[in-house]
Amino acid sequence: MPSRTPSIRRRHVLTGLGGGLALAAAGFRAARAQQASKGAAASAAEGEGLLDEIQRATFDFFWEQTDPATGLVRDRFSVRAASDSRTAASIAATGFGLTAICIGARRQYVPMEEARDRAIAALQFLDGSMPTHRGFFYHWADVHTGARIWDSEISSIDTAILLCGVLTCGEYFRDSAAAELAARIFDRVDWTWLSADTAFLPHGWRPEVGFLQYRWDVYSELMMMYLLGLGSSTFPLPVETWHAWKRTIFEYDGLRYIGSFAPLFVHQYSQAWFDFRGRRDRYGDYFRNSATATEVHRRFCLELAERFPHFSDDLWGITASDSEHGYVAWGGPPEVGPLDGSVVPSATTGSLPFMPKETLRVLRTIRTRYSRAWSRYGFVNAFNPMTDWYDPDVVGIDTGITLVMAENLRTGFVWETFMRNVNVRRALQRAGFRSY
Repeated sequence: MPSRTPSIRRRHVLTGLGGGLALAAAGFRAARAQQASKGAAASAAEGEGLLDEIQRATFDFFWEQTDPATGLVRDRFSVRAASDSRTAASIAATGFGLTAICIGARRQYVPMEEARDRAIAALQFLDGSMPTHRGFFYHWADVHTGARIWDSEISSIDTAILLCGVLTCGEYFRDSAAAELAARIFDRVDWTWLSADTAFLPHGWRPEVGFLQYRWDVYSELMMMYLLGLGSSTFPLPVETWHAWKRTIFEYDGLRYIGSFAPLFVHQYSQAWFDFRGRRDRYGDYFRNSATATEVHRRFCLELAERFPHFSDDLWGITASDSEHGYVAWGGPPEVGPLDGSVVPSATTGSLPFMPKETLRVLRTIRTRYSRAWSRYGFVNAFNPMTDWYDPDVVGIDTGITLVMAENLRTGFVWETFMRNVNVRRALQRAGFRSY
């Protein structure tokens, strides 16, 4: 591997807006455009067996670790212990879980009627039994009762992830009950309450203290949230909110992209459902932007091989995850850590549609060379080849991004289903997206 200058000296940050922004170097951008139409399909076909195995295992997590009466999905589960008595559910994992039901039905992992019944039960519980405030849901809940736990906040972004799953179910099952429940859950979310005195939506609200001080004001997974708010027919966000948040331009190794000082997942989550391929707003093409950001992250990881020799074209990928010492929001560039050599499979699974060939190469390596990184629910959340540490847990949201992005690479099914929704189409129109 050629020597590389330390990343902190290679990074150049620019700020500015406008339709003329270059989201990537011209040659790389052209290559990615061709790959989107040809390379992605070819890579997916070559990886069919591996993707089949990954999708079936990750689907099993959502089917088995969901309470069928509530539809709520456990935040995490230990795949090493004989049993796991933890009852914390994540409302975001539940959004992935609702989407997983649709994937499982389509792939005949479970009978269609059984999948539909499970989806209807979940939507009914969310509609009538879950505690909410102005239509927004608490971040954490008891998986069996739906009761708020850990004094958690009403979460704007976790509610948005849930809503993406709700709308996917409403579109996929084409059943009056599912469609009506999904519409009712979505329509009651009061985005105007969240944006009453600000163009930047707060991270959340607690009944004990009111709105949290942090705001969604910089490029991140926030895109799904602002778009859902724009698409509402009952409590819509003003169009200005889409244009208010900052789109900072980063440059690394000659590649330019919109980014933030955050882990790789920020480039993935909105695009689990929103299909930005062949579309752009006045600021750029977010699908190509995520492809560029993934390539930048790959190069950053290769540079880390000077400290962590296992990093190579065969093994790379860091995003927010478990570590030997607890949960860490790590990644880069620029380096956010402290990094310790851990590898996070969801960093690459979440980028499957953006860089199919490169990410599938990593997943084959993990599956064949690191057997302890595999479990009955797919890849464990993280592992460290240098210290021989393997996470005992799988985490719902990371298992979810794996399942959904694998399906989007193979068939585009989640994109196609979600994008049929009238609220979604309205959102993109109001945000100024156009096809090209």
